[in-house]
Amino acid sequence: MKVTYYGHACFSVEVAGKQLLFDPFIKPNQLAKSVDIKQIPADYILISHGHDDHIADAVKIVKNTKATVIANFEVAQWLEKKGAPKVHPMNPGGNVGFDLDGLNR
Repeated sequence: MKVTYYGHACFSVEVAGKQLLFDPFIKPNQLAKSVDIKQIPADYILISHGHDDHIADAVKIVKNTKATVIANFEVAQWLEKKGAPKVHPMNPGGNVGFDLDGLNR
């Protein structure tokens, strides 16, 4: 497992050959201003909620990576309207298995 911290609530985790990106707040984030969002890999983008400091670069990154976005229903639908090709809306307390090379339990 490899964890990359981008600042604030944004980080990525590489596990089982997949890249998980959490709360993509890069360009407006002073701690990550030198990060090129075109170079951030993502198979899944997980968004905790719709505040700008958790979602600011989600649209740009998802268009670049074609990652599956996992978020609450309203945020997932908003991102789909903005061009996210794959979204998976979830509700608090729900669960689903995703392809993480046998790590689903």
